[in-house]
Amino acid sequence: MERKVIVRADDLGYSDAVNVGIARTVHNGLINNVGVMVNMPTTMSGLAMIKDAGVCLGLHTVISAGRPLTNPKLIPSITNPDGTFRHSSDYRAAMAAIHDFVDLNEVVLEIEAQYQKFVALVGRQPDYFEGHAVVSDNFVKGLEIVGERHHLNILRFAAGPDSPSVLFKGKVLHVFMESMGKNYNPYETLKRAALAQYNDGYAMMVCHPGYLDDYLLQHSSLTVPRTQEVAMLTDPQMQEWLERQQIKLIKYSEV
Repeated sequence: MERKVIVRADDLGYSDAVNVGIARTVHNGLINNVGVMVNMPTTMSGLAMIKDAGVCLGLHTVISAGRPLTNPKLIPSITNPDGTFRHSSDYRAAMAAIHDFVDLNEVVLEIEAQYQKFVALVGRQPDYFEGHAVVSDNFVKGLEIVGERHHLNILRFAAGPDSPSVLFKGKVLHVFMESMGKNYNPYETLKRAALAQYNDGYAMMVCHPGYLDDYLLQHSSLTVPRTQEVAMLTDPQMQEWLERQQIKLIKYSEV
């Protein structure tokens, strides 16, 4: 019996090296779903690398990396004095203190701007719509407001990016995202996800493939696992294993 699993790559646009890694996993690997960060300087070059590849493109909404598309003076709750977004560590500290400093009206402005930028760059609505690396109730509410405003397919995180499952198009997607854990082995993670059986939906492995450059090393705590994921996702033996197990990698558009 054929099994189905979703495997996606986040962070297209984060840096040149990340773009190269993701492009390899699209053209020579397993990736057919890609999350786009539209606020970054290398977004356009990343999109050009996977143009006409036929992948599902999602809006990977960002409020913790790079600069906003909105005037920073209009969204002070989520920006630093220099106009950049507040760091993900600020959001983690706020979560630990049970304090959400994100202003709902401000974050809606930025989410809307990123949605409009995605449509301008890609020429259509995103195939799916979610957020990058931040746990904030108001951020999630903002995503829901903008998503419902434009009738988008929202990946509804129940309690942030570390939730064990998310709702999407009425299905439950069971999340496998282990790249920040100790002794991470992406081969084993994908195999467990692929062999999992769910009556209410599908397994979903969230990857962050990419190579490393100075910008990424200066701005992201997720480094070496990105290269490990490129290696796994482009390994012919992994593709052969999936075929032997009769496992189909599906797109969000197929849910």
